[in-house]
Amino acid sequence: MKKFVLGGIFGLLCAGAAMAQDAPVVYPFEGSFDDATFSVESAIVGKGLVIDYVSHVGEMLARTGADVGSDVKLFEGADVFLFCSAVVSRKVIEEDPMNIAHCPYGVFVAERDGDVMVGYRTYPDGAMQEVQALLDEIAREAVGQ
Repeated sequence: MKKFVLGGIFGLLCAGAAMAQDAPVVYPFEGSFDDATFSVESAIVGKGLVIDYVSHVGEMLARTGADVGSDVKLFEGADVFLFCSAVVSRKVIEEDPMNIAHCPYGVFVAERDGDVMVGYRTYPDGAMQEVQALLDEIAREAVGQ
């Protein structure tokens, strides 16, 4: 029993460390939320990629706040652009078929307290770093870096 409890505590500590590494990469955007969404869309399409879906997360959070008992305004705007790359996805999924769990990829635009940002989630070491590099190129292009 003692080993089980210690193992569980160790597992929680490792999970906490992993979650800390999963912090998104975020770049400030000098301009409006609408300009940032246009810039992200242009950067994705400019790479020859097709945007599958734009998730209007900010609108959903604003619309459902009262339903879940909250009056906290989280964002002035928040959208996530979802897409895949046939070339990169095939490469990383051929290396490890379980990388399918990471598809589609997303780049977000959010405005909070007047600050506009562009970002993406980080991916595990290994093959998925190629996806992360693609997302970083898109985000940096969108913010003008």
